[in-house]
Amino acid sequence: MTELLYLSDGYLQQFNARILNVDWTNGSVTLDKSAFYPGGGGQPCDQGYLFLGGEKFRVEQVKKQGDEVLHFIRGDMPTLENGLEVKGVIDWERRFSLMRTHSAMHVLCSVVFRDYGASVTGGEMDVLKGRMDFEFESLKAELVKVIEDSVNREIKAGHTIIVKTLPREEAFKIPNLIRTKINLLPEGIRMVRTVEIEGLDLQADGGTHLSNTSEIGQVKVVDYKSKGAINKRIYVEIT
Repeated sequence: MTELLYLSDGYLQQFNARILNVDWTNGSVTLDKSAFYPGGGGQPCDQGYLFLGGEKFRVEQVKKQGDEVLHFIRGDMPTLENGLEVKGVIDWERRFSLMRTHSAMHVLCSVVFRDYGASVTGGEMDVLKGRMDFEFESLKAELVKVIEDSVNREIKAGHTIIVKTLPREEAFKIPNLIRTKINLLPEGIRMVRTVEIEGLDLQADGGTHLSNTSEIGQVKVVDYKSKGAINKRIYVEIT
């Protein structure tokens, strides 16, 4: 089992860990703990490095498999062995950009839900850009501009972002905890991680986030389009 350090501290950039398993067939290393986010919920995985003494190994991809996190290494890794201690270093520029993006998407989601009651039907993000689909019957340029302005006002307001983990029964007493149209939390998950933007939003989420909306920067809606009768897509970039 891999201890998931990113769940409690999204700002953790370095950590020490012990190798649990080296899989030379698929080029992956499993650690007893990891700050690398393995991807999920529309957020891409982290990248970075593992250090063993003076050797440096590039982590190009990270995936969660059951209770373990697999770190896929670029190139050969003959000196990596079970039981050895390594240091993990996150590609911080990429991680922080993804945190800015993810928190911005939550602000967008919360503003649209608060002001128009529109649920999220899908979403995807990358470094400093993303798209989100909403249950809108119609979406015009004038409304898109209003949404963009509202999002940036909330970002500038400097809302504190708080991450908690609650028992499932307690978490699901929170109104509108699941903002997606379909509840993607399997019944087997007994503890639910929540992300709260104080005074604005509270929802279930497993990704990495900022501690304050003021760190996001500015959101720009760069495009929008219809994806169906009541499904409209908004594309954003973060600057």
